[in-house]
Amino acid sequence: MQSGAHILVVDDHREIRDLVSRALTKEGFRVSSAADGRTMTKALANSRIDLILLDLMLPGEDGLSLCRALRSESNIPIIMLTAKGDEIDRVIGLEMGADDYLPKPFGSRELIARIKAVLRRSRDKTVQPNVDHRPKRYHFDRWQLHTGTRELLRDDGVTVPLSTGEYDLLIAMVERPQHVLSRDQLLDLARGRAANAIDRSIDTQVSRLRKKLELDPTDPKIIKTVWGGGYMFAPAVKRG
Repeated sequence: MQSGAHILVVDDHREIRDLVSRALTKEGFRVSSAADGRTMTKALANSRIDLILLDLMLPGEDGLSLCRALRSESNIPIIMLTAKGDEIDRVIGLEMGADDYLPKPFGSRELIARIKAVLRRSRDKTVQPNVDHRPKRYHFDRWQLHTGTRELLRDDGVTVPLSTGEYDLLIAMVERPQHVLSRDQLLDLARGRAANAIDRSIDTQVSRLRKKLELDPTDPKIIKTVWGGGYMFAPAVKRG
């Protein structure tokens, strides 16, 4: 059920990140990692994360502060990790909004069991990107993307319909303009848990979008290929 869920491991110890990542990957999870709050924030902006393993002791902003900030804007499941064993730390972590608490050292079997349990409990509660809070339109280049009708309106009045896949991919891009996004990130953002790391359908969808958006699809100016990196939505985007 949870196989393929995307887990973000936030810990400043490389060895722990690597060990946990290997264990989770072997279990069928997709894994990203971050060493601090800044890297965590970037990962959350560029990927759809299903659960965060968050270390309490981090350089800069600590895990409790990050947990509180996350919980103020998202219901994404959080499991706190810490070397501390004091009851007070556990209580504070849970009061900050963590879904579970696991003291170090821990075994991979226990960690995986905790992750599956939290995902199972939160499956119906996890808040996906809130479509209701999206603007009615995104303006870029000579286009308007209407989120209500899922259509493109060109500046000469021509309306271009989009397939579900094209719309989901374009939304992922216009919400992150002028950022290089890998194919895996785009799959994750556009399709969530249905994403498959070996699925190359992103290239097909990009090709179709270019035929609709670009003046010359063979020389794209809107969706640019970044060799070795993925794709970048080049124009500035206005909301409203």
